[in-house]
Amino acid sequence: MLSTIIKHIITSQVMVYTIRCVLGFLIGYGLMLQFPKYELFWALLSIILVISPEGKDSRRLTIERVKSNLIGSVVGLGCHFTHATNLSILIIGIVVTISICYLFKVMNMSRVAIVAFLIVMLQSHTLNETIAPLIRFATVAFGCFVGLAVTVFTSIIIQKLKKQYHIET
Repeated sequence: MLSTIIKHIITSQVMVYTIRCVLGFLIGYGLMLQFPKYELFWALLSIILVISPEGKDSRRLTIERVKSNLIGSVVGLGCHFTHATNLSILIIGIVVTISICYLFKVMNMSRVAIVAFLIVMLQSHTLNETIAPLIRFATVAFGCFVGLAVTVFTSIIIQKLKKQYHIET
């Protein structure tokens, strides 16, 4: 009975994705509660954005999402330190973000990069305006690596279970 349930869970993309998202959420939310003075909501958002369902491309997709998140965050930092936030700099940043995604061949993840860019650029009401983008960059990057770790860790467990239960991959 238990082996049937485990086999169903590890072969269902929906179940695997749900477990990954819940695990990522619990980590991110736990960190938000533990460290309330840091804007870790952005880390939580990044964790969820980079997690991929299980499949032959899950690691590749997660890595592409991490790259695109980092692209958007770096562009956001660059724009922030170049000029004060206004409509023009936001549009320029979006265009630059899309261009870099194109150059790095992660266009399919450009919307994730744009979200990361906007997270870094749009000002906080709770943090000092000068350090807010730096903290947001750090939390987005941290969230990306947590999401990547969740995907890789669960993938390793799933592969071991598939091998144990003689399930073709």
